[in-house]
Amino acid sequence: MKEVELVDLASLSLPSFALGTARIDGAIHAVALTNMKVLDLDSVATHLGLNVPITTRAVIDDWDRVLPILRNIAQSPDGSWTPLTEVEVLAPIEPRQILQAGANYRTHVIDLAVKHADIANGRTEEQVRAETAEMMDKRAREGDPYFFVGLPSAVTGPYDDVTLPPGTEKNDWELELAAVVGRRAHRIGVDDALDAIAGYTIVNDLTTRELVFRRDMPQIGTDWLRAKNSPGFLPVGPWIVPRDEAGDVAELRLTLELNGTTMQDESTKDMLFGVAELVSAVSQTVTLLPGDLVLTGSPAGNGMHWGRLLRDGDVMTSTITGLGHQRTTVVGSPR
Repeated sequence: MKEVELVDLASLSLPSFALGTARIDGAIHAVALTNMKVLDLDSVATHLGLNVPITTRAVIDDWDRVLPILRNIAQSPDGSWTPLTEVEVLAPIEPRQILQAGANYRTHVIDLAVKHADIANGRTEEQVRAETAEMMDKRAREGDPYFFVGLPSAVTGPYDDVTLPPGTEKNDWELELAAVVGRRAHRIGVDDALDAIAGYTIVNDLTTRELVFRRDMPQIGTDWLRAKNSPGFLPVGPWIVPRDEAGDVAELRLTLELNGTTMQDESTKDMLFGVAELVSAVSQTVTLLPGDLVLTGSPAGNGMHWGRLLRDGDVMTSTITGLGHQRTTVVGSPR
């Protein structure tokens, strides 16, 4: 087990009950977490009515039926339990689809506008901030969320090292809340959207900034495939916390520290579009499937804002209220 997993878990927002995936004695198992112990779900397959080997996606596929059974089992001594400190926690699920919302935190967008504005051309920073704030408020009232698609092959565990792509220099962090879809949904309204969510998890949607825009053909615009889908560029987890255990997702705190220094520290209150609005909007185009991840955007405080991008040896520690923590070490690639 990696040393980073032996930190004080209790002090880092460990959920009281959650679903995940862990390596136990060399084998990978879907697990339930409670009281600093994990339950191998294969050991209670008969109770759950699922076939062995059980995966977290199999649980999410039958979420409405399995969740209450799982809650009851978690309060009993049945099955095979292991102390959390004796397992290797992995990414909690292999999603079928990853839908990523962009430019969804008001302060983040304003900061980016200031960063890229021509302040020297007669405009002050205050003017740029005011103009962008007005534009964002109008977008929240009248506009639509902006989405792009991620690849499951970018998913890695919450404590795994991340290797920077060869030849790149502007790699950035983007801590985000992710909603985990719990039932098939297409063209659902905002009022029904949260009913389609099984729970929530943490993601760090890493970005290679110099690959975002195509220089060879500017008319194409952004290239999110290259910028965001390198192997390991989406640390996920450690846990899927059920929707009713996660609390009010409109008031969660996202905090990312780089080498012990706080870089991102924001509430989900700063979102332009809330979770229900995002899920409803993306479902107008995409048929959402159980286990899919809907990323909700990243708050202010990315590396571009600070003028400090990721380097070999950096350590990112990320928390979201009640969902646990990630700890990721950056490995520079050979030139």
